[in-house]
Amino acid sequence: MAALSRRGLKVAPFKVGPDFIDPGHHTRIAGTVSKNLDGWMLSKEYNLECFRRAAQDADVAVIEGVMGLFDGYDGKTEAGSTAQMAKWLGLPVILLVDAASMARSAAAVVLGFEHFDEQLNYAGVILNNLGSHRHLKYLADAMRQHIKMPCLGGVIRNENIAIPERHLGLVTHEDHPLTRQTIDGLADIIEKNINLDMLLNALPAISLPRPGREEIFSQEKKVRIAVARDNAFCFYYQDNLELLEQHGAEIVPFSPLTDDELPPDADGLYFGGGYPELFAGKLAENRALRDRIRGKSRDGMPIYGECGGFMYLCEELVDQNNASYPMTGCFPFATKMFPRLKALGYREITLTGDTTIGRRNTTIRGHEFHYSELTRLAPGFETVYQISDRSGLDRPPEGYQINQTLGSYNHLHFGSQPMVDQNNASYPMTGCFPFATKMFPRLKALGYREITLTGDTTIGRRNTTIRGHEFHYSELTRLAPGFETVYQISDRSGLDRPPEGYQINQTLGSYNHLHFGSQPTVAGHFVENCRKYRHSRNFRPCHPV
Repeated sequence: MAALSRRGLKVAPFKVGPDFIDPGHHTRIAGTVSKNLDGWMLSKEYNLECFRRAAQDADVAVIEGVMGLFDGYDGKTEAGSTAQMAKWLGLPVILLVDAASMARSAAAVVLGFEHFDEQLNYAGVILNNLGSHRHLKYLADAMRQHIKMPCLGGVIRNENIAIPERHLGLVTHEDHPLTRQTIDGLADIIEKNINLDMLLNALPAISLPRPGREEIFSQEKKVRIAVARDNAFCFYYQDNLELLEQHGAEIVPFSPLTDDELPPDADGLYFGGGYPELFAGKLAENRALRDRIRGKSRDGMPIYGECGGFMYLCEELVDQNNASYPMTGCFPFATKMFPRLKALGYREITLTGDTTIGRRNTTIRGHEFHYSELTRLAPGFETVYQISDRSGLDRPPEGYQINQTLGSYNHLHFGSQPMVDQNNASYPMTGCFPFATKMFPRLKALGYREITLTGDTTIGRRNTTIRGHEFHYSELTRLAPGFETVYQISDRSGLDRPPEGYQINQTLGSYNHLHFGSQPTVAGHFVENCRKYRHSRNFRPCHPV
């Protein structure tokens, strides 16, 4: 990015995966805000739209991948991988190989990548961590005999250009800003060792039609949302801030480290993640601002905090040395830092009640990554997040709300559930059940199911077992109180699923597609009930007038 920018090209930077730190360094180097792309949190359509919008006026787009090229959610598919994103966007891949201590075997590694997925296009390979220029020549000769993609060059091992690391990853650009001299030095290394002209000539020109999403969704009077932005709170998806603006918010940054007052006329507060534990002493010293935030919470101002922001909204933060620091006290909780990771992974959140960021049954995706946990939780607090991981397994419920203050350890991407559904049209159906269903852009359920009837129904008697499958993009969003389910459900591995199946009078409904052949009595039972209904209709008793 540094070398391309220095050549006068306008670079559009991107990062695949749930990462806040790398995009910060991208932004500093390219001079353009880096965007996140993600194959699990966000739909294909959203990723394409995000890419088109951000790359529209650029000369070149550079997308940093996540982990290894083919690493995704599991070992069976490409889902969530850099390879999947490259194919979604129709872009070639530059393969970066750590060639430290490798000889001719490096060519075998590259050959394996080249043939692992024939649908993937490569712009070339770059060898990293080389021992010398002679090492590069050795490897390039080996590759020339066996692989198709060109070798674009290689970078010799240089510890002086490493960015320091700490828990949660690289040190952020806020705490380790790359100087102009450092950026120029990085550009020099690339210009000297990588054949940029060959690379640029090999890259395809891509057509980017104007994105279809409207810039402004809300025409109402703007509201002011104060966003904590400093060294302690720096983990934000750029899309989250832009979506708030598109819905009518004016984003006003402020610093809990240095500001004594909240921005004037603020209508809401947003605290992203970061490193409050590294600045706990300074945050604690700013009592004036802590008191004001707690007062706004008690007054009912909408406040949202995630991960480090959630820790700041709690009453107390305890570091690894057991030193205790007072925080804002919006929540009567305490958090404590630990030397080992407490949670890491993608999360799907379903709101179990109306909250500051969405109504009951809204589904949002994000990720969790932290070394702290709640160590004191006031009794009687109910959670408002039902959580599952990327494999669909339930996680402990979380998400806490008091007044209009919502806090959680989960970093949510607002693009996974747009806050205003422009197609939220409602249509009356038959009304046999006093329920409402809603369509969603993401799959809600898929898989084999075994149903055990927990009561006598239209298709079978209590304890009858039937098999089928479930596959749908909708879910119940309004369920009348007092309705009991009549299906006890398990998946094909035997794990229990939420109970379902509803009956009123002789009307039975469910999301499950049942195969009557899995339990032959079902068809006969249904026909017999229909026969009884016909008999009751044709031979109603006459009553004297």
